[in-house]
Amino acid sequence: MALLSVSNHVSLRSNNPFHISHSHKKCSTQWLKIKQFEVKRSNPPSVLLKTDEQTSSMVIEYERKGRKEMEMEDLVVEEQVPVTKEEERKLADCWREIHGQDDWVGLLDPMDPILRSELIRYGEMAQACYDAFDFEPYSKYCGNCRYTKDQLFKGLEMEGHGYEVTRYLFATSNINLPNFFKKSRWPKVWSKNANWMGYVAVSDDNTSKRLGRRDITIAWRGTVTRLEWIVDLMDILKPLSSDKIPCPDPTVKVETGFVDLYTNKDESCKYCKFSAREQVLYEVNRLIEKHRDEDVSITIIGHSLGAALATLSAYDIAETGIHVRPDSQTAAISVLSFAGPRVGNYRFKERLESLGVKVLRVINEHDIVPKSPGFFINEHAPQGLMKLAEGFPWSYSHVGEELGLDHKNSPFLKDTGDPVCAHNLEALLHLLDG
Repeated sequence: MALLSVSNHVSLRSNNPFHISHSHKKCSTQWLKIKQFEVKRSNPPSVLLKTDEQTSSMVIEYERKGRKEMEMEDLVVEEQVPVTKEEERKLADCWREIHGQDDWVGLLDPMDPILRSELIRYGEMAQACYDAFDFEPYSKYCGNCRYTKDQLFKGLEMEGHGYEVTRYLFATSNINLPNFFKKSRWPKVWSKNANWMGYVAVSDDNTSKRLGRRDITIAWRGTVTRLEWIVDLMDILKPLSSDKIPCPDPTVKVETGFVDLYTNKDESCKYCKFSAREQVLYEVNRLIEKHRDEDVSITIIGHSLGAALATLSAYDIAETGIHVRPDSQTAAISVLSFAGPRVGNYRFKERLESLGVKVLRVINEHDIVPKSPGFFINEHAPQGLMKLAEGFPWSYSHVGEELGLDHKNSPFLKDTGDPVCAHNLEALLHLLDG
């Protein structure tokens, strides 16, 4: 099933056939077809020369003129390419703006070049959750990460990102999402009840200097090839406060399956003895305490179902207040959601935004996942209807700002009508890369 036809070369970063490094325009060989081009070099015009002496003098004169022309061209180039304001503008000076301080006003259309670069960089960190995941059903490590946390970025050739993975995140598979979890068919496996869900990483000193702050990144795994998990969703909202997540308003509700995945645990399993929620809150609190004398940001990323977990965990961090330092300074919390579904009702949206959490949702206009759950009653319904349906268990609303992309407008992409392809993270990053 071919979705994209691209004229760029393919160079895989890992053994995963789906991986693309978008900063170098690399494309997946799983469903990308490469146009072959034949480069024809024209031979230099031949000159009929009468004598060797003539030949020698003409060559010398040609070389002399050629060097002079090249020197003049270099001078012209230097004069015609002044340093622009965008080149003078550095991420360290505007990172709060890039992370949504002003709700990305004026940065989305046209796309701010620094924002574009950061979205691709964080998107590649989200893609790492797929590239490192063991999908092989006959592997005894199916459902786990293929690398230890100290080898994750090295194994994926991502050392250049400048982050250290400090903790892996796991969740129990004993919930009603059978099409999301992967289990090995071997009798002896690494765990019968757990799946690897992502990681927490922190920027190193050099990267922190370039970013203008210490960045704590939480990356949640989603689903890369199948959409059946959408059918598993109960499409029923329930109060956040009923699942031990602090919330002063009982009318704030989220989808049941997302909350279960985030809060459930299995004390008989060493990997999910603590819930994914407990794991992430503990690690974020530890890192904020460790870097309490620095400017700190918390960037939470995820694709697909992972984007829902990113939104939910961002709310949790803000509501519990672990991002607040003893001097009352707060770490900025932002969510970069890629192809994420709706998470909760309108009251959840209001509460999340009142806590100062910034959310930017990057979507493909033809992807069905961002349109669910809440196909009929959602943020696009008339305000009166939304108010009337506020208490209904199937009334949903997106949060934050939306950056909509359309693969049909790209000269590099060919639509096959396959909904999985429209949902693919690498296609989304390819669109971002232009």
